[in-house]
Amino acid sequence: MLTWEKSSVNRALKTIMIGVIALLSIFETDEALSGCAINISEIGFGNYNAFSMTSVDTTCFVTLSCTSDVPRATLSMGPSAVSNSFNPRQMRRPGGSDLLNYNIYVDAAKTSIFGSGKTGTSDIVLHRPPGPPAAWNRTVTIYGSIPPGQDVSVGSYSDTLTITIDW
Repeated sequence: MLTWEKSSVNRALKTIMIGVIALLSIFETDEALSGCAINISEIGFGNYNAFSMTSVDTTCFVTLSCTSDVPRATLSMGPSAVSNSFNPRQMRRPGGSDLLNYNIYVDAAKTSIFGSGKTGTSDIVLHRPPGPPAAWNRTVTIYGSIPPGQDVSVGSYSDTLTITIDW
């Protein structure tokens, strides 16, 4: 499920439903905005094994397409709707009390949590390429990780995240 909300002329909110059955997915439909539009590839974690001592890691590609009059854009990600926190973000099993910790990072080393740029998190700032103003696109990689050793029941886990584009 994906919804768009506009909070001002220069800001767009995108709500991304994340669900885990054997796969964590971000579903995206492309919708152009006056200024910038975002497209997010599917992010699949695969199966989570509660007995594994290795984290489950994956990547996702975020493509931002902006018009020529946008010199820079900032991507921010809100806290988990389940935990109301950036660290850890958590998914909940519907009808159950089990929580599955996970997070989304801006770097492959998993040292910088994708967030608002505040409270120990990092946002992503993208600039129009040098030269005369022209429409531009940028693709960045974000990194997802589910830590090992979590004692959770088998089932589907979900959370809601919001990505904000500010230009």
